[in-house]
Amino acid sequence: MDRIRTGLIPAPRVLLPDGDGHRFVFGPEPVLDAGPGTGSVARWIRRELGAATGWALPAAAPGAGDAAELRLRIDSDAAGDRGPEAYRIDISEGGAELTGATAAGLFWGAQTLRQLLGPDAYRKAPLPGRTWSLPHARVADGPRFGWRGMMLDVARHFMPKDGVLRYIDLLAAHKLNVLHLHLTDDQGWRIEIGRHPRLTGIGGWRARSRRGHRASPLWDETPHGGFYTQDDIREIVAYAAERHVRVVPEIDLPGHSQAAIAAYPELGNTDVVDTAALGVWDDWGVCENVLAPTEAVLRFYEGVFEEVLELFPAEVSPFVHVGGDECPKAQWKASPAAQERIRELGVEGEDGLQAWFIRHFDTWLAERGRRLIGWDEILEGGLAPGAAVSSWRGYAGGIAAAEAGHDVVMCPEQQVYLDHRQAAGGDEPMPIGYVRSLEDVYRFEPVPPKLSPEAAARVLGAQANLWTEVTEDQGRVDYQVFPRLAAFAEVVWSWQPAPEERDFADFEARMDAHYGRLDAQGVGYRPPGGPLPWQRRPGVLGRPVEGPPPNV
Repeated sequence: MDRIRTGLIPAPRVLLPDGDGHRFVFGPEPVLDAGPGTGSVARWIRRELGAATGWALPAAAPGAGDAAELRLRIDSDAAGDRGPEAYRIDISEGGAELTGATAAGLFWGAQTLRQLLGPDAYRKAPLPGRTWSLPHARVADGPRFGWRGMMLDVARHFMPKDGVLRYIDLLAAHKLNVLHLHLTDDQGWRIEIGRHPRLTGIGGWRARSRRGHRASPLWDETPHGGFYTQDDIREIVAYAAERHVRVVPEIDLPGHSQAAIAAYPELGNTDVVDTAALGVWDDWGVCENVLAPTEAVLRFYEGVFEEVLELFPAEVSPFVHVGGDECPKAQWKASPAAQERIRELGVEGEDGLQAWFIRHFDTWLAERGRRLIGWDEILEGGLAPGAAVSSWRGYAGGIAAAEAGHDVVMCPEQQVYLDHRQAAGGDEPMPIGYVRSLEDVYRFEPVPPKLSPEAAARVLGAQANLWTEVTEDQGRVDYQVFPRLAAFAEVVWSWQPAPEERDFADFEARMDAHYGRLDAQGVGYRPPGGPLPWQRRPGVLGRPVEGPPPNV
């Protein structure tokens, strides 16, 4: 049994078959023995594998655990040198025993078990006549990085709650453990804030949307919007936590804020713009309307963050993302109030105002036991020691942050922005950016070789980002994300050689089995041969960038 034949993705560190090709065949009513601390994983197995197999998986009788076909154990010694998310699977004539160093490790082991059972283990109901078996083998595994994430932009195009829950399941199936939700932007505010109801009542809806890139002449005149109620958010966070996925909320400031200003015009620079005339932005790109640098705006957003912290408890969401990117300064330059504020604060011009915003919330969040994280522009004003950086403009911001002692999540747009096109062909729907093929993503390396060992230890991991300006529904999201997210998952989980030495042919062969799993889950991925007819968007303008991306 080699990795190609089992098709395990991400590839485990250790896979030892018994050498004789023996398989354990499950009977019609397997018994599950769940040891201490394994209850949440047992519930997941009964619900998910039970649906696909038809098994009830009754609990083993007292003292009869060793006879159970499935056995779950937590043992900190199982970690070895593989960390707290490590697991081990032992399959023999007596069945399968899963051992995790922690509940999280045991859960990742359950994901591997599901892969070993075959694609039909991902279905919602059993197929008639199906039998279930596992190869005799030992698997021992643990992740390379602790932060293995995906950023999903639900502000530009809203994804209903059920779609978010579906994506949490898809992340978990690939052993990814962070969902970064981009909840606010110029084009929409997607989270209910009780003390400021107009943020969603007005800011949650726009009158129309541009179809394609911002240079496209096409418009969709259907109003677009939606938001998550506070109970929706609680459900999303709890659902993710049960699957050992952390949810990082992003509330963008001081730029990317027109939806908030449309709802509460006093948040904008009223001395230079008629903010009462602004609506939620219906276009793409970088918007000129930014928050005013006032104490009143700080108090408003403190109120927002107070509710956000209650919805995203520290034990499952220690980080809070504040954006901090792409903040035009023209309005502050023209605003007498902003210029007076610069003098009062003694900061260095308009850039100093942006840094003042970020430093304020850096301190405010730290006082409440949270860690601020923002896009790499937040480095420009200096950060508190606990703040972290999402390095998106390339590697440079992450390198600077790590060398300065800050934790870093690598997500360079040139490498892992999944809204970028997957091939150079004219059939790619609304082609954006550089070509980032499945192989390109597979060769992404989160830790630049120029980092010192001390700085390299500051790289928490990486995430793949999906911006949704031209990704308007679930089908388009699936197409842009998959199969590339499978390659990304292996990059951040499996211990890899240098990018040029990675065995892409082996990965591609393992993907043959993985496509069956995606099919069973109803994922509308991009086929290896190119888009299917209904996945194309003929005549809708994109913004392709030719040539290889720069390594910056």
